[in-house]
Amino acid sequence: MGVSEILATIDSEIATLQQARALLSGGAAPAPKKKAGRPKKVVATPKKVAAVAPATARPAKKKKRHLSAEGRKRIAEAVKKRWAAQKAAAAK
Repeated sequence: MGVSEILATIDSEIATLQQARALLSGGAAPAPKKKAGRPKKVVATPKKVAAVAPATARPAKKKKRHLSAEGRKRIAEAVKKRWAAQKAAAAK
């Protein structure tokens, strides 16, 4: 028996012992060590899209609401009135 054959036998025995230890400990393999730093980005697998849903089934976008000049003027007057009331209450 040569040295290389002995080393090969020892390596195979080590492998079988490691497998037995993993089975007894409840895990399939030893847990990998945590690395320092920011974790790698996990890329999500794309989900299968239903073939029945047409491309136009997206919900309609709401239109942006615009404020008229008259509406802005009413709001500005109401805010000024509120500030005046707060200032008068604070002066008392």
